[in-house]
Amino acid sequence: MHDIRAIRDNPAAFDAGLARRGLPPQSADILSLDEARRACILASETAQADRNTASKDVGAAKARGDAAEFERLRALVSEKKDEIARLEDEAKDKDAALRDLLATIPNLPAEDVPDGADEADNVEINRWGTPRAFDFQPREHFEIKGVSHGLDFETAAKLSGSRFVVLTGAVARLHRALSQFMLDIHTLENGLTEVNGPVLVRPETMFGTGQLPKFGEDSYETTNGWWLIPTSEVSLTNIVAGEILDEADLPKRFTAHSLCFRSEAGSAGRDTAGMLRQHQFEKVEMVSITHPDHSDAEQKRMLGCAEGILERLEIPYRTVVLCTGDMGFGARRTYDIEAWLPGQDTYREISSVSTCGDFQARRMNARFRPTGGGKPEFLHTLNGSGLAVGRCLIAVVENGQQADGSVLLPKALHPYMGGKTRITPEGQLD
Repeated sequence: MHDIRAIRDNPAAFDAGLARRGLPPQSADILSLDEARRACILASETAQADRNTASKDVGAAKARGDAAEFERLRALVSEKKDEIARLEDEAKDKDAALRDLLATIPNLPAEDVPDGADEADNVEINRWGTPRAFDFQPREHFEIKGVSHGLDFETAAKLSGSRFVVLTGAVARLHRALSQFMLDIHTLENGLTEVNGPVLVRPETMFGTGQLPKFGEDSYETTNGWWLIPTSEVSLTNIVAGEILDEADLPKRFTAHSLCFRSEAGSAGRDTAGMLRQHQFEKVEMVSITHPDHSDAEQKRMLGCAEGILERLEIPYRTVVLCTGDMGFGARRTYDIEAWLPGQDTYREISSVSTCGDFQARRMNARFRPTGGGKPEFLHTLNGSGLAVGRCLIAVVENGQQADGSVLLPKALHPYMGGKTRITPEGQLD
């Protein structure tokens, strides 16, 4: 949500920020609604003052026996009462219209975000590791012999339809091991607090992080009005919704391993083979709640946490900063980490780390009380994947695949796999 005062103070800067996202100017419509709302409030206050004055004069007119003046003033009091009620209703309607309009407008990009139209204009800022040179043609994850035994798309289709998978045996164990490994690193080394939260949330919770109202088609709503979370960013960030924290308690750093649900609206025909793009998947999420002065540094810290997971798993990756045309609705700046997938001979996104400034905090009314005193201020919120578990599994098996269809597992995972170091061509742990 945007600060209406900032738009009033500098409407040109607001429209310029939207233009960088490829959007038309909005300040004129916003300020027109705001002016009408404020005019109704002022008129209501004026009418209330007139009513108060008339109410006092009614008694004086009665005391001096001026019946005509008494009746006129009494009628005026009644008239002003109706006028006040009408103006208050109009102000409420205009306030709701203003909030509805502001709720559909994305965050403004940070000044250092590169301009661009789409992912082709993203800028690489880091690259780690060297893609392995194979002496055979590397396969995609679902084509690897040892892995294919544990991927059952047919049964998943029977149970749920397309874009689902049933994991079994060694692959299921690897999937579980990856999530446990990530949580251990984030909690024991990176200083995040583990949370196990709900995956069903109220609509106001989805609104707080920007999934509603504009992107409802991307998620699943239950018949009683709850929503299945598309990411645990939703539940983790809203922990502070409606709260006023003490500055001394910042930052708050959370992590969670959860199921995530996305309709994948608009992705028809994309990544239909394998488990790269699913309706149901698992992710280890990171969320930070910070002082405004520290949010940029916190984003870099979170980026390092996510990159560190891939480095421990020995997976080559590159990091890009998203251009203005490719950023998500609530982000001011986003870094994407893309893991090397030899089966596709390309890098694919495995984590996004975003800073939202006070955009989400305003939607959630989440603030902090400065240590030195003063009015509560809005917090800054950040989120990032640390990492997407299914995509990490894909990266691990594709990078570790051998010519005979077996998979060598990264050393970091051996303790989580009961000391086993590979998946055999028959799909067994060895």
